Amino acid sequence: MSLIRTIATAGRVLAQIRHDPRTIALLLLVPALLIGLVAWIFSDTEVFGDIGPAMIALFPFIVMFLVTSIATLRERRSGTLERLLSMPMGKGDFLLGYALAFGLLAIAQTAVAVSFAIWVCGLEITGSIWLLFAVAVADALLGTALGLLASAFARTEFQVVQFMPLLVLPQILLCGIFLPRDQLPEVLETISEWLPLSFAIDALQAVADDSESTEWIVSKLLVIIAWIVGSIVLGAITLRRRTP
Repeated sequence: MSLIRTIATAGRVLAQIRHDPRTIALLLLVPALLIGLVAWIFSDTEVFGDIGPAMIALFPFIVMFLVTSIATLRERRSGTLERLLSMPMGKGDFLLGYALAFGLLAIAQTAVAVSFAIWVCGLEITGSIWLLFAVAVADALLGTALGLLASAFARTEFQVVQFMPLLVLPQILLCGIFLPRDQLPEVLETISEWLPLSFAIDALQAVADDSESTEWIVSKLLVIIAWIVGSIVLGAITLRRRTP
């Protein structure tokens, strides 16, 4: 792998997205608007204070998964990947370039979503806002990495969407939003303890409540990072040059 080729790939992706205002709006504004919608729904209750940190994890995660997976698959279906790999570029350069490009977008997306949740929707954060931001960025990067992994297996955009019930929806159902994980059936609780979105929500909730030590939160963050790295590596191994 080459750092220069990775950066060049990231620059090309960002240049393409810059000319696509709809994708920019989807990435930067939709998570914040959805968080605002949830806050509005529960405006007369204290529910948003309890689930707000989970929403910061949930919506950017979903949006980054969808946009990254479809954009990467479209690159392969158009034959662009095959042309790039005929030059001195490896699969790792390609995926890391995409991860870098969408990682930068994830940082911007998270900044908008976290700022909107705190200063517009009134979400109270007792702990460090910077630590909250770091975990939220890692969560958005997790969506990016899983999107890259899904695009490596899928053949069409429709198949990418079909990966949501496999990679995304089980995590949403088991992460503790609908029911505390310790109240789940024992088998489901065990599964939930290994899902990366559960780590992200636990860490964000702990920062919001200032209920755990920084070391505990960092340990959760490291697990999320391990999932990100593992997903990108597996995606690079399984990525096909072109979808038939």
